Amino acid sequence: MASETNEATTHAAEVSSAPGMPQLDFSNWGNQIFWLMITLAAIYLILSRIALPRIAAVLAERQGTITNDIAAAEELKAKAVEAEEVYNKALADARAEAQRIVAETKVEIQADLDVATSKADAEIAAKAAESEKAILAIRAGAMQSIKEVANATAVHVIVALGGKTDEADVKAAVDARMEG
Repeated sequence: MASETNEATTHAAEVSSAPGMPQLDFSNWGNQIFWLMITLAAIYLILSRIALPRIAAVLAERQGTITNDIAAAEELKAKAVEAEEVYNKALADARAEAQRIVAETKVEIQADLDVATSKADAEIAAKAAESEKAILAIRAGAMQSIKEVANATAVHVIVALGGKTDEADVKAAVDARMEG
């Protein structure tokens, strides 16, 4: 066991005297800090002089584009609202004009209808008067025919019964009977 302890101590001495990682070696830290500062300065200069101005220019360009697009959209929206108002006014005017035309047409149609109705009434009245005259003429003719038939029938009945007839007396009797 003593030999094992001795080997462990020897091994520990070898490990502590080994150089190890250079980043953890205190003798190299000054040199590492110097190069770290140079690297950070180079990165800062590259970013501040080249990369960040380009990024800022792209962002400014995008912001300008967005602002212009928003302004254009607002302008187009205003034009659309104005166009809609003009459209609605034109639509209202067209509707009013259509209503006026409809009213005028109704008046014209009513006037034409009144003229046609009065013309038809006059024609109907004229035809009714003609028909009445024709009916009176037919009635007068029918009465005359009835009188003639009644006279002839009366004469034949009297003769058939064996009586003597006087046509003037028969005619006077038939006329008296027909009148009332």
